[in-house]
Amino acid sequence: MTATADRPRLPFTRPNVLDIAPLFEVLRRQGPVVAVTTPAGDPAWLVTGFEAVRSVFTDPRFGRSHPAPEEASALSDAAILSRPQGDHETEHAEHARMRRMLVPAFSANRIRRLAGHVRELADGCFDAMERARAADGLVDLHEHLSFPLPVLVICELLGVPYEDRDTFRVLSDRMGRMDIGDGAGAALDEFAAYMSRLAATKRRAPGQDVVSDMVRAQADDPSFGDDDLARLAAGLLFAGHETTSNRIDLGALYLLTDLARRDALAADPEGRVHGVVEEILRLSAPSGLGVLRYAHDDVELGGVEIARGDAVVLSIAAANRDSSVFPAAAEFDPDRKPNSHLSFAYGGWFCIGASLARTELRVVFESLFRRFPGLRLAVDVDELEVRTNRVTGGSGPRAGPLVDQRRS
Repeated sequence: MTATADRPRLPFTRPNVLDIAPLFEVLRRQGPVVAVTTPAGDPAWLVTGFEAVRSVFTDPRFGRSHPAPEEASALSDAAILSRPQGDHETEHAEHARMRRMLVPAFSANRIRRLAGHVRELADGCFDAMERARAADGLVDLHEHLSFPLPVLVICELLGVPYEDRDTFRVLSDRMGRMDIGDGAGAALDEFAAYMSRLAATKRRAPGQDVVSDMVRAQADDPSFGDDDLARLAAGLLFAGHETTSNRIDLGALYLLTDLARRDALAADPEGRVHGVVEEILRLSAPSGLGVLRYAHDDVELGGVEIARGDAVVLSIAAANRDSSVFPAAAEFDPDRKPNSHLSFAYGGWFCIGASLARTELRVVFESLFRRFPGLRLAVDVDELEVRTNRVTGGSGPRAGPLVDQRRS
């Protein structure tokens, strides 16, 4: 498979941070799998159909590793989510081993027990919003809620000092950048070194946290080395705050761009929050890219022959808007049932942090409009620039919505 100038190049132009690029729907009408060029300029297959995306997650002939990594297409120049990961011969066994080690730390029961503390942390963020409110009633929701709450939660779960948040915020931003060349890889190395130092601290004084759990696991499994621990912990810290932060931002935008949605949730937060959160998860698409996989064998997918080693980009955003699965797919419908979205992937790749993310989102959106019933946007959603230079997307120049806290 070779790149050609007539193939569309990711990321596609989108109208605003809430809507995905119209080109995704155009391409899906051509077929669930189409040839594209990645932001790095390499050839890849883009998968936009719901069933096709789900099948890749359950097909062992696809993985994150590559049979010849030096020949692999790259998604971007970012240091994460953009190139082959793991050993081709052992990837699936290693993935299963890591999940067995981590799943207990993120179990539904453990997260349910954590829910009450998440509410306390959220209340603290709401207090900060009150204190930060300017004389004109404006406050940056991202700076006082969307960013700090997930960071507080994941720091506590992993055992990371909250006072180090500015360090890993900068490193997270840099390693997800697609426009700083070697600087992204250097940031990942710094991030891993930070986690390695933290692991050394946990060896001397272990706690009841995930990094301490991983340190203990090393005693039982010497093959789980320090580099493995550091990279895995860095990935958990990055994913644990970056993705949830983006979804709080986008969820607020979905609810505040149509005040009837806000008011319906405010009128019955306990009854409606589950459906609201699931629809936020389905529709929110901070990144215009997708999940990278490589074919480990020749595979037929969606009527297309994919050769061994070809890159495959799974567009979760497009799959979650597949009208063959979701009627009126572009509409925000909290009453949608069923809502079997793929925002947390599927099968053996289902996100181990899904329960944690759902808990945080439910706590936020069950409480936000009870605390601030007149909350509204201070800027139009079209004024929020879509970031295309980060693999996780999001909006800028503000990272999230500026809101008006004055009571209506």
